[in-house]
Amino acid sequence: METDMGDIRKSMKDGWNGPKVGQPGFHKDKDRELADLKYALDESSIVALTDKNGVITYVNDKFCEISGYKREEVMGKTHRIINSYHHPKDYFRNLWETIRQGDVWKGEIKNKKKDGSYYWVDTTIVPFLDKDGIPYQYLSIRTEITERKLVQEKLQTMMTKLIHIQEEERKKVSRELHDGIGQNLYSLLITINRLHTEVEHPLIQHLQADVTKMIEDIRGISWDLRPSLLDDLGLIPALRSFINRYAKHYGIMVDFQSEVSGRYDVQIETAVYRIIQEALTNVRKYADVNEVGVSIHGDEERLKFEVMDKGVGYDPLKERVGVGLFSMEERAKAVHGKLHIETRPGKGTLVIATIPIREDEPFHNE
Repeated sequence: METDMGDIRKSMKDGWNGPKVGQPGFHKDKDRELADLKYALDESSIVALTDKNGVITYVNDKFCEISGYKREEVMGKTHRIINSYHHPKDYFRNLWETIRQGDVWKGEIKNKKKDGSYYWVDTTIVPFLDKDGIPYQYLSIRTEITERKLVQEKLQTMMTKLIHIQEEERKKVSRELHDGIGQNLYSLLITINRLHTEVEHPLIQHLQADVTKMIEDIRGISWDLRPSLLDDLGLIPALRSFINRYAKHYGIMVDFQSEVSGRYDVQIETAVYRIIQEALTNVRKYADVNEVGVSIHGDEERLKFEVMDKGVGYDPLKERVGVGLFSMEERAKAVHGKLHIETRPGKGTLVIATIPIREDEPFHNE
């Protein structure tokens, strides 16, 4: 189909390459081939044609069948008529920037039917160019993928629930370690210290050292499971504390830049904390560097953060994706965010994540 559309686009731009004017079969062959192409598209795809401003000038029967609109109801309108308000503004801004430059855009779009129900389409938009290379109309070819997306959404919902359950269990065990075993060990240390003031014996000193080490280990395990600062004070204090411990323990300097103040939804704060935690763990294990940069900033619409190192990097096409990367991607998806990684051998690694703050905000097509 992509090759056919390339041929159509080329013929629209450069002219017909079949029989020349005056040769036998010129009009007949041309019309038959165009009719065959149109028939193939109409049978297999949802097709719409718009002018350069996005105003609909043609839709096929499958468009009407899937959307629930009659042809006369959409002619002269834009695709806002089927806008589901699911996608952020940047999504459609990128779409328009791409096709206005004369490039083909491909992506998945969630649309809304006339009856209010939703459907997903795998979309290809092809600009038709004039002799100066300027788009004068756009051909949209779509394939419905609603069932596939519903399965993906169910799987994502299950994964989100599993992540939430995991965090709740982590919180529970962390509290029990800190408030239970940790406090009991601390009470034992106080008793040993009192005993030491009355009796001088090397074994008492060993007991002091051993119990002190156990308390530190318990605190470390409790912190790794679920830092209390994350629940009590929020994301940024928890990150600062983690980064300080990370730098001190592993000898890796962290340049932490934050333009975030206030609190966010607990699931968003947890996701950001875990992604940065996992990214820094990967730096420690694989990057072979002594410094790393972490930046985070946000506004009313989204949180964006980056973890960047100038280490060994890797080839994403050759090396298998590890559990850590999978975990970061799933945590981003669980809060409707996106994770992007840029890396090359010898060029370091950049982890970028963007998480929307207000999912209920109505986004509009451009």
